[in-house]
Amino acid sequence: MNNHVTVLEIDGKALEHNLHHFKKKLKPTTKILAVVKAFSYGSDDVLVAQFLQDKIDYFAVAYAHEGVALREATIQKPILVLHPQIANLQTVIDYCLEPNLYSFEILNAFLQMAKENSLTAYPVHLKFNTGLNRLGFLPSDVPKIIDELRGNQHVKIQSLFSHLVASEDLNESVFTHRQIESFKNIVQEFDAFLTYKPILHISNTSGTINYPEAQFDMVRIGIGLYGFGNDAIETSQLKNTHNLVSIISQIHEIEPGNSVGYNRAFISTKKTRSATIPIGHADGISRALGNAKGFVTINHQKAPILGNVCMDMIMVDVTNIDCKEGDTAIIFNHQKTIQELADAAGTITYEILTGISHRVKKVLKD
Repeated sequence: MNNHVTVLEIDGKALEHNLHHFKKKLKPTTKILAVVKAFSYGSDDVLVAQFLQDKIDYFAVAYAHEGVALREATIQKPILVLHPQIANLQTVIDYCLEPNLYSFEILNAFLQMAKENSLTAYPVHLKFNTGLNRLGFLPSDVPKIIDELRGNQHVKIQSLFSHLVASEDLNESVFTHRQIESFKNIVQEFDAFLTYKPILHISNTSGTINYPEAQFDMVRIGIGLYGFGNDAIETSQLKNTHNLVSIISQIHEIEPGNSVGYNRAFISTKKTRSATIPIGHADGISRALGNAKGFVTINHQKAPILGNVCMDMIMVDVTNIDCKEGDTAIIFNHQKTIQELADAAGTITYEILTGISHRVKKVLKD
């Protein structure tokens, strides 16, 4: 049982609002893949998937064990594993997960395993590198892939896909259109070989927003589900899904000249009230947010962090805030606050969200 008093509340109504926001941008036939990797961007993948499974067409996770967790939670929708490893391919098969085959090494390993398991038309996904240079076959690999798959009855290409490099940056639109055209050329080569039509997808959240012509058959919505559109105007139309809250454990009166926390990073120059909150860098509060760079909100007022962030606690300045032990401390409950904390830590909102530790209790409120 997780009885940590620091809780991440996942807002189901906000999730649904954000999903419908993107659905309105799509053609009626366009499928939606919900990205729930990394514990659904720091929340809870099982809770989010259970909430969304009758509202979307596909799920995506990064690694096989994430897909296993969803299957064990009775999630029945197709699950694409974006970065499977050869060592986990039997697990992928055992749990009816669908692997992304991104290199000849993993393609041949899976073909061999499919043969050994006597599989027929097992769904696999082929990813192509059109510019990100992270994972994926090269466009020039298509003829060899076709040769490898010719006559093979053990697998079926469920989808062909790629990933946009800078879909949020309209200054890179020339590069993005080049990626889209490259993907179209890849698809044409497969059309001449296949007797069926695989699902085609290249758009992430920002691609869905900025490049409606690249919807193809499906879009992958990740950060957009959780309230961020990688654009201030778009984000303002979305709702925040992550509400991280805690309490005041203790309040101290700090006399002038006394210090707070490790290494005496804060030394009071005047009488100060310090409140201790049970959340620290082991829970996802970056040490970069110490020394007044970060804050929590108590009774509608900002309380800056005093001194260094500890592993399990932070101390905040409540000198001018009317509060008592046991009062609620809001770490964040709005995109604006999450963005402020990301800016203060010199990072991006993705890292603030995904950095929330698994030991923080998660609840979904719908």
